Amino acid sequence: MSAGILLARHAQNLLGALGALTRNPVGTFLTVSVIGIALALPAALHVLVQTGKSAAGNWDDMRDFSVYMAPATPLPRAETLARELRKRDGIDSVQLITAEAAVAEMGKDPVFANALAALEGNPLPHTLVVRPAAGMDGEQLGKLSAELQATPDVDLVKLDLQWVQRLNAILDFLARLGWIAAVLLGGAVLIIVGNTIRLDIQTRTEEIEVAKLLGATDSFVRRPFLYLGLWYGLFGSLLATLILAISLWLLGAPVARLATLYGSDLEMAGVGLETLAAVLGGGLLAGWSGAWLAVSRHLSGLRPRD
Repeated sequence: MSAGILLARHAQNLLGALGALTRNPVGTFLTVSVIGIALALPAALHVLVQTGKSAAGNWDDMRDFSVYMAPATPLPRAETLARELRKRDGIDSVQLITAEAAVAEMGKDPVFANALAALEGNPLPHTLVVRPAAGMDGEQLGKLSAELQATPDVDLVKLDLQWVQRLNAILDFLARLGWIAAVLLGGAVLIIVGNTIRLDIQTRTEEIEVAKLLGATDSFVRRPFLYLGLWYGLFGSLLATLILAISLWLLGAPVARLATLYGSDLEMAGVGLETLAAVLGGGLLAGWSGAWLAVSRHLSGLRPRD
């Protein structure tokens, strides 16, 4: 068989499978809807994890160390320590906030203005705001905090790692949950497509028996059903992408308001090429595999009647 004839038969089977779907619009819509919802759920978890990772990356200021100098420490000593820390590996930047600047900033708040006016001296120490490198994990941050705490003339080092640890734990949980959901729901799509193809095979049993009696090979009989499963997977993937895009659009404004309350410009991650490729690839693979298993299982038991 020439390549041109084989290609023409594949194109005929591909278009024929599409025509079979259009002849049963209600059943096709229900099957595609279930597939789309099943594929959209793990994709949504993936986007949620990516948004969380973006949040962890954007809130670098919440990883900063607040290094409070001892009250009697002179300003030149604080400036010297700031220069030394800027030269260290693992530290991106160091900002010196003098005691006078801190008092002036607090004096702008009416709540503290009267209290500061009643004091004879400046109770605030010089402060260094140390920003660690973005790639440092919790253990490295804790080690750096201990080293800064042991530095002479340093009274207190404040670092809140608890929120970072909680956020990372939640993201790890959601990422693992996303993989589990992808496997389970991918299996569900495979079963849905396989069951749909099985019902279609049962309605065409006599036609298949006649074709085999006339010498049709299993691959010839199998091909239209494989393309049918492929169309199911494709349409289900497109519907899943549409569901995901609409959901992210609806959640965009609430997430933006929540981020504003926390002083961040965080936005929901969109449907990127990676997510789109995963949804389309997963849908096509599940549709094709489900059709293959269903056809292979039932075709092996079909024999032309004598």
